[in-house]
Amino acid sequence: MRETTGLLDQIKHHEKLSIAVNENCAVPLPEDVLEKLFNPHRLSFYYLMYVDQGSATFKADLQEITLTDGQLVFGLPNQIFTNMPFNPEDQHYAVSFDENALALLPHAYSFLVNPFGTNTVSFDTESKIRVKGLFATLFKLLHSPGKQRNADIILAHLHALLTEINSAYQQQGYPDSITNAKLSKYVAFKLAVETHLTEQQDVQAIADKLAMTTSNLYSVVKEFSGFSPKEWITHRLMQEAQRKLHYAPVPVKELAYDLGFNDPDYFSRLFKKSTGKSVSAFLEDLRDLSSN
Repeated sequence: MRETTGLLDQIKHHEKLSIAVNENCAVPLPEDVLEKLFNPHRLSFYYLMYVDQGSATFKADLQEITLTDGQLVFGLPNQIFTNMPFNPEDQHYAVSFDENALALLPHAYSFLVNPFGTNTVSFDTESKIRVKGLFATLFKLLHSPGKQRNADIILAHLHALLTEINSAYQQQGYPDSITNAKLSKYVAFKLAVETHLTEQQDVQAIADKLAMTTSNLYSVVKEFSGFSPKEWITHRLMQEAQRKLHYAPVPVKELAYDLGFNDPDYFSRLFKKSTGKSVSAFLEDLRDLSSN
């Protein structure tokens, strides 16, 4: 398992922005970068891959994802991500950017918190044309010969692209069935959990922070995720445990303490209840997969 810290630095990107764009692999990647991409790696940045024509397969954490024409996959920081080998005749675009580039943009994009728990986005016919145009323009802005465009123009196009993706993501999640206020509260809940993930937050404290009652918070989280707030937090912690075990297998005690659990035995029981496997059995399965 390899972490992709510094991967953006190895791909040609704008001198003032940590953003990399590729079109149909027109910019050859170094062999060591390709080796990282085609093996499970922990993302340290945001990653977008759009298939214009053809297909592509990825793994996001433990889920295999296959894209076809007009579909996009996104990877988020800390996800365990794997790019599968693809057909060189297929047409696709890839964009990577970090938190610093994201902070320069004018809005938040709820899909980057992934409230619906899916890493794929599909576009309608008109959106496909706009999205492809934005990817193509970003590629030209960063790779055309001569003087680079200024950062504001690049950021404006990145903002437009993320806005298109965000709109399509929300449409496919719960079209016309929820209010933006509810979605905002659910995104705020996810952010509150992520920000203090290993601090074993109390649901009441999160509700207070969001100016909600616990019953209202329960209603919103249950509607979007199917889990209660407490179940959602536990599920997220177990997901993080699996990511850590993918990246660097550690003893159960160390893993439990790292995730904020004071009782390793309690953590072990939660892990088995969540995954159906003990930590040792999970690690054994990982070893079997890596040896194939």
